[in-house]
Amino acid sequence: MSKTTNKFAPEVRTRAVRMVLDHEADHPSRWAAIVSISEKIGCVPQTLFEWVKKAEVDSGKRAGVPTEMADRLKALERENRELRQANEILRKASAYFAQAELDRPFKR
Repeated sequence: MSKTTNKFAPEVRTRAVRMVLDHEADHPSRWAAIVSISEKIGCVPQTLFEWVKKAEVDSGKRAGVPTEMADRLKALERENRELRQANEILRKASAYFAQAELDRPFKR
């Protein structure tokens, strides 16, 4: 999850990206289209540019890691970190109880 709040609904993002892709021929460059449309929706051009790049990666038009794969990787990394922490806790508990067993007086 990003550290900033998402000010724009996913529908707004999708529509803005679609507008850029549909109307970039009406402008001298893609950047000009992005600047024009970003002013209309109230975001900075760089933000809209990132949305367009991400949409192109997700659709396979641009090289990169698709959002779905990035989310899956992030979830697996989180799960791996949690499992490592659980294993460390279990290892310490095992060592503690093993030592307690050794320190216990021997009974016959």
